[in-house]
Amino acid sequence: MSTKEKISEELLLEEEVVKQNEIVLFNDEVNTFDHVIETLMDVCEHTPEQAEQCSLIVHYNGKCTVKTGEFSDLKPRCTGLLNAGLSAEIV
Repeated sequence: MSTKEKISEELLLEEEVVKQNEIVLFNDEVNTFDHVIETLMDVCEHTPEQAEQCSLIVHYNGKCTVKTGEFSDLKPRCTGLLNAGLSAEIV
């Protein structure tokens, strides 16, 4: 096995081990754009531009992935979104 093949195989193994989850935010007819943007900035540490883009994607597409990572990091963030009255889940 060549060095290049071995490195490729090791990278594939690492990718399988790291499980990335996502927080998906869903559209609703209740929350204002400003509230969604502020909440994404506070809870998910988005920049103002990221938060605005996500809010528009949610509005027009019905949902948007707003954060990816390990479940242990996403769980409290998703709870924060839910506590703020937003509709979100970890997938």
